Amino acid sequence: MELPSNPDTLCVVRNALQQLAQMLGFSDAECRAVVLAVDEALTNIIRHAYQGKAGEPIEISFRRLQAPQDGARRTALEIVLQDRGIRVDGSKLCGRDLEDVRPGGLGLHFIKECMDAVEFRRHWGRNELRLVKFLHAPGPSKGQ
Repeated sequence: MELPSNPDTLCVVRNALQQLAQMLGFSDAECRAVVLAVDEALTNIIRHAYQGKAGEPIEISFRRLQAPQDGARRTALEIVLQDRGIRVDGSKLCGRDLEDVRPGGLGLHFIKECMDAVEFRRHWGRNELRLVKFLHAPGPSKGQ
């Protein structure tokens, strides 16, 4: 999916991602976490990589995959966001301390808290953010 760097388009991604995560079997809380992480990532791309400039391309892909976690292969949702904005120094991507109470600056913290894997790289002149959320198998129901 390609969308323009415009905050008005974020609701389209939120709705589509919410439905996709539900179809894959994520709990309501996990769906909200995935949507929050992607919303924060897109907001950061618009604000920082494109410096608020509207109409710039953001590519986003969603993929269900089997990936290793804790010695087993588990179902996961992989989300990859790509932009052609300003080069981001991945080593400087760190969330602000939660004790530092002031508006803004917590997006990266939320992304890392919500997702199981967060990877950033610069590839072929693009910033690429890869997010992974593992589907947590439901526990045995009571009485079993």
